Amino acid sequence: MASFQRYSTKQSQMWLFKMDMGVNPQTGKRKTTTRRGFKTKKEAQIAAGKLEQELLSGTSLTNSTITFNETFAQWFSNHSKTIKPSTKKSIESKFKKHILPRFGKLKINEITRPYCQQMINEIAESIKSVNDIKIQANQVFKYAVKMDIIQKNPLEYVSIPKQQRDLINEDTHENERNYWKKDEVKRFLSITKEQLSLRDHTLFHLLIYTGARKGELLALKWDDINFETGSIRLTKTLFHNEGKFIFQTSKTRESKRLISLDTKTLSLLKKWRVEQIQANLANKGSTKESKIVFTRDDGSPMRLAYLNDKLGALIKRYKLHEVTIHGLRHTHASLLFEAGASIKEVQERLGHSDIQMTMNIYTHVTDDLKEQTAEKFQRYIEL
Repeated sequence: MASFQRYSTKQSQMWLFKMDMGVNPQTGKRKTTTRRGFKTKKEAQIAAGKLEQELLSGTSLTNSTITFNETFAQWFSNHSKTIKPSTKKSIESKFKKHILPRFGKLKINEITRPYCQQMINEIAESIKSVNDIKIQANQVFKYAVKMDIIQKNPLEYVSIPKQQRDLINEDTHENERNYWKKDEVKRFLSITKEQLSLRDHTLFHLLIYTGARKGELLALKWDDINFETGSIRLTKTLFHNEGKFIFQTSKTRESKRLISLDTKTLSLLKKWRVEQIQANLANKGSTKESKIVFTRDDGSPMRLAYLNDKLGALIKRYKLHEVTIHGLRHTHASLLFEAGASIKEVQERLGHSDIQMTMNIYTHVTDDLKEQTAEKFQRYIEL
C-alpha cells in the first residue's frame, strides 16, 4: 500500500507517495520508493496504482537503486570521447550548475514527469537557455532507457514555459537590443582608435567588419591572411581549459570559411603586422615574425575574456549602448542586411550551419532597414 503526503515547493503545493517495494533479495531488507512532483493527490494515487500493477505483473524496473548521478557518469564517460574539449567543458558546467543539484541524488527510476516539469519551470525562472538544459538532461534519460535502467523517459513531453522576457515590450525593446547601429559603430571605433593600443583597435575592428567569433580571431595566424587576394581563412578557434591554451578546429564544416576583407581592414592589419615585428625586436631582439596575429607582449595567446572585459569597460566609461562581444557579430550581420546582402550571403560569411540562425538575426534588424523597406514599397507602388 502507498502512503500520500503533501509538501511545499517554491511555486506551489505538491504531492508525493511512498510505497513498500518488498524485500531486497540482495540485502534482505525491506525497500521503499518515493515518487514526488504530483499536482494533486489524485494524480499521485493514479501513479501509485500504476506502479502497483507493474510490480504485480513483473514489468517494473524499480528494483534498481542507480541514481541519476551514476547514470550521468556512465553516459558522459562515453559521450565525452566523441566531443571537443570546449563542448565537454560547456556540458559539464550545465550539469554542475543546473541539472545535478536537482536530479543527481535521486534514483533515476523514481523521477516522475511532474517532477521534471517542476524543475524545468524553476530553471526557466533563472536562465534564458532553459531549452539547452532540457536537451542535455534528456540525453541522460534517453541513455537510461536504452540501457534498460528505466522503461520510460520522464522528461518526454515536458514543456518549456514561456518566459516573460520573451514577450515583446515596446518600452524595453531598445534596451534589449544586442547590436549597434551604424552611427554607434563609428563612434565606438573612433574611441578605440584614440584610446586603445593598435592591437586592440584592430581586434575590435575585425570583430565588427568580419563578424568572426572572438575565438576565431584569437586563433588567427598570419598564414591565414592573404593580402594579395584580400581574404581571411577561418578554420580554427582558441580555447582555454585547465590553464592551457588549445587551438581546435572549427565546430562545423560551415564554420570553416574563407571571407573577403575590405581595403581599410587590410591596411589596418598590415600596420599592426609592422608594429608587432618592431615590438618583437624591441622586447626580444628578434626579427622573427610571430605566427599568431594577436598575442600578449610575451608572445603567448590572449585570454578569451580580455575582449569582454575591455568592451565592458569602454561601454561603461563612454556610456555606450550596452552590447556583448557576440553582439558585435550580430552588428556585422545587421549592417550587412542594411547594405543589401542576401540572407544566404550573411549565412556563409558568419559560418552558420543552420540558416534559421541567420533568420533569427534578420528578424532583429535595425529600424533603418525597416524604414528602407517601406520606402522601397512606396517607390514601387507609385511608379
